[in-house]
Amino acid sequence: MPTLLHIDSSPLGEASVSRHLTSEFVQGWKTANPQGQVITRDVSSTVILPVNAAWVGAVYTPAEALTPEQKQITALSDTLIGELQTADEYVFGVPMHNFSIPSTLKLWIDQIARVNKTFSYATGVPKGLLTGKKATILIAAGGVYDAGTAMASYNFADPYLRTVLGFLGVTDVTVLAAGGVSAIMQGKVDRETFLTPHVTAIRSSFKAA
Repeated sequence: MPTLLHIDSSPLGEASVSRHLTSEFVQGWKTANPQGQVITRDVSSTVILPVNAAWVGAVYTPAEALTPEQKQITALSDTLIGELQTADEYVFGVPMHNFSIPSTLKLWIDQIARVNKTFSYATGVPKGLLTGKKATILIAAGGVYDAGTAMASYNFADPYLRTVLGFLGVTDVTVLAAGGVSAIMQGKVDRETFLTPHVTAIRSSFKAA
């Protein structure tokens, strides 16, 4: 049974453009995979604590030697990694915050990037363990940061996520960017008009598959 992991990170709820786009993607994926399963993870509402010394100590302790306290410390990380391992495909809804990703998504990354779980140095060089997966990143940004634009060098969201996913073994990555969301907030364009080309691109991606 194919499985999709749907990850949202916007704090804006129904007003979020990235959430609208992931919802559209999930709908298309379900149509294309009627027997499929969707795992939903909202990192903006999941309590994820920053990595600390106790967490680092726990993840580098052999499983058979973990104390009850250490098992509790790593429980959420184990759950999040389990979701990644179970899914065949991922879709990320990512609003650009200060030229990069939301802090909640970074906390999630810190929990799932674990040696011998999602990557390994067993051969002396890093090797991603999440192989055979596919990811789609749907980015919503206030400005336009596409390649070739004046603000392209300010885009740290797309390159960072590609790098992290690639390090973990996920190299089949598609990015669809909805830049210029600030035009909606400023009343220069209505929401539906803005969303239409991005929704069309998502729907077309399933027709082409």
